[in-house]
Amino acid sequence: MTEENRQFTLAKKHSFEGMGLHTGKPVTVEFVPASVNTGIVFERTDIEGKPHIHPLLDHVVSTNRGTIISENGASVHTVEHILAALRGCGIDNLLIRISSDEPPALDGSASIFVEMIEQAGRLPQESERACCSVNEIFTLSDGDKSMSYLPSDKFEVTYHLAYPDNLIPPRHLHIEISSEAFKNRICRARTFGFESEFAMLRANNLARGGSLDNAIVIDNQGKVVNPEGLRDDDELILHKILDLVGDFSLLGMPVRGHIIAQRTGHSFNVKFAKMLSAKFADSQQRKGHKMMYIEQIKEILPHRYPFLLVDRILSIVPGESIVGIKNVTVNEEFFNGHFPGKPVMPGVLLVEAMAQVAGVLFLSQPEHKGKVPFFCGIDKVRFRRPVVPGDRVEFHIKVLKVRGSTGKVEAEARVDGELVTGGELMFQLVRP
Repeated sequence: MTEENRQFTLAKKHSFEGMGLHTGKPVTVEFVPASVNTGIVFERTDIEGKPHIHPLLDHVVSTNRGTIISENGASVHTVEHILAALRGCGIDNLLIRISSDEPPALDGSASIFVEMIEQAGRLPQESERACCSVNEIFTLSDGDKSMSYLPSDKFEVTYHLAYPDNLIPPRHLHIEISSEAFKNRICRARTFGFESEFAMLRANNLARGGSLDNAIVIDNQGKVVNPEGLRDDDELILHKILDLVGDFSLLGMPVRGHIIAQRTGHSFNVKFAKMLSAKFADSQQRKGHKMMYIEQIKEILPHRYPFLLVDRILSIVPGESIVGIKNVTVNEEFFNGHFPGKPVMPGVLLVEAMAQVAGVLFLSQPEHKGKVPFFCGIDKVRFRRPVVPGDRVEFHIKVLKVRGSTGKVEAEARVDGELVTGGELMFQLVRP
């Protein structure tokens, strides 16, 4: 087991005090070493029963100016900086005893958290850590916000920072989230806000503990109000990356992959992390399941160009389920007439592609080898969004009923995790 794959906790306890950024409440925090596979756990010492709150994606209840988690009737606000520090320093297991509902803002960055972790020391543990990594590319977009995942053997981020009217000049930065980069640059980046937002924040009971001591303030001309200026020319974009690291810590394990983000905040970070989590879980289920490439698919299906609509089978559980993909390119024959100037994959071909994936599931069984699948019926099919060039359509088929050579399946087609069409397909397998 290498150090990179080993779990770590702290070598000893460490406590500190401060004031919450948004709540303005005084708070005491104690870091307590924890055993292997405990993960990170908050304990609210100010509440009867000292409830535990696990910082995981399923426990996120709000992302308004910070990430808020809730479990067992208790909440902790603005957890992203403390979680980023733990992830950046490679701490996997820790009990965090906290006397209020928000960790201290300290200087508005994660640097003091990092200093405390280093003072306590890291303790290696006799268990291997899991990592979240998938072998595919996917993207999530919403207006001018977007995030993409690319496979990588390390955690790296490319961030594009931009604001309306260029109040802050657009910048982009690529950085590997190594322990050295985190300690030397990322953790030092302070939270920032705009002078024009203060009235709104106060009206919503936010930033009650905020000051120039724990936040960068930018005036209406885009200038930094803080007398000392910025700690780094890229401090603003580095803080966005710090928040991203903290929010992705809610996966409960380190990430390996290249994240490309544009104009994202806590809400979008969490939404994308949930997509990554789902894809990782799906990839774990597929481990050990049979994958088929196009040559094997052509040995099973009778279809050929231009009507073979399956590029690969990602997993197959004989007699139960199958997952296949179709990479839709602008060179597809059907785009010549559907439609010139606005290419859209015909809905009937999406249904046909789902049927072909189902066909692979059944025709791969020895008793059906050499048969030809024919539609008997289509039910409950709905089209929710168009499929266009560049989309990677993932087909999920689940067997509902089989009787002899007749079957019924539940079928779904998804792009980037979003359902584009689905329904029930009935078919019969016959000898040619």
